Amino acid sequence: MASGIWCSNAFEHLASTVRTAMAHVPKNPNIAMRDGVSPSCVALPRVRHSPWPLLIDHLAERLPRISRAEWTERLQTGSVLGEDGQPLPLDAPYVGGARVYYWRELRQEDPIPFEATVLFEDEHLVVADKPHFLPVTPGGRYVRETLLVRLKAQLGLPDLSPLHRIDRETAGLVLLCKRPQDRDAYQSLFRDRKVDKVYEAVAPWRDELSFPLTRRSHILEYEQAFYRMREARPEEGLAPNSETRIECVRRENERALYRLHPVSGKRHQLRVHMHGLGLPIEGDQFYPVVRRGPDEAEDFAQPLQLLARGIAFTDPVTGAQRNFASSRQLSLHI
Repeated sequence: MASGIWCSNAFEHLASTVRTAMAHVPKNPNIAMRDGVSPSCVALPRVRHSPWPLLIDHLAERLPRISRAEWTERLQTGSVLGEDGQPLPLDAPYVGGARVYYWRELRQEDPIPFEATVLFEDEHLVVADKPHFLPVTPGGRYVRETLLVRLKAQLGLPDLSPLHRIDRETAGLVLLCKRPQDRDAYQSLFRDRKVDKVYEAVAPWRDELSFPLTRRSHILEYEQAFYRMREARPEEGLAPNSETRIECVRRENERALYRLHPVSGKRHQLRVHMHGLGLPIEGDQFYPVVRRGPDEAEDFAQPLQLLARGIAFTDPVTGAQRNFASSRQLSLHI
């Protein structure tokens, strides 16, 4: 997602119910980020006979996750702006075709008591070493407690955007792009599978498995829980869409440290493949069974033992060979 202005269909998680947002709104130089949070844009539709006398009527109807009382407070405190960057009053009329801007806020956001480390920065890239539990981008119950917002504020980079994602529960390397004009060149590396990614995981040992091995399967969303994925059953007849190469680094009794090389990048791929082998990754809250839902409080004492250890590629902008490694460690010692 572009970092400049998030339109409300992506921003407030209203998906198809929000038709007021525009997919690619150019950055407005009059609207700055606040504490690392980029402004969101609402494009007001042109209608022959508007059912909304006032702007707040439209906002409260089309963005219901923010209550009318909250919209009232935001307008009264100057937190809803017009295209000229000036605050709009509470009695601002609805004007079809106009764009208004605001910043995503949460009434209560639980702090994540861990910090990311910047391993590398040049004029094009930032490479961060993310802790467990810290989301990469805003979503759900996290806005400011995310890697992207923290780094935007820390580095003063309003155009910063992630080039790929790793799960909130996973620690390790995340690449971010500093300049919009470079974004496509870097993202093409991931689209064309020209990035060598290496993960590490702690999981049980099974004597009947021989390593190294390759796991291929078709991964799809679990029907009963949108936040889980599953491997297709043989009778479903679905061709593999995911592949992971797995090595055992070392074993200690009934536990082992594994090195994982994802060839594809499906959601939860490594977690699902390890579970499919009978090797669920330690600390996994979703596999093999749900131990904690996505909206339940975190248990910081039991992180998922999965680490994005290394990433290597040829820089498409500078031509340099890039090879980065996380400074974080997983341990087999309990």
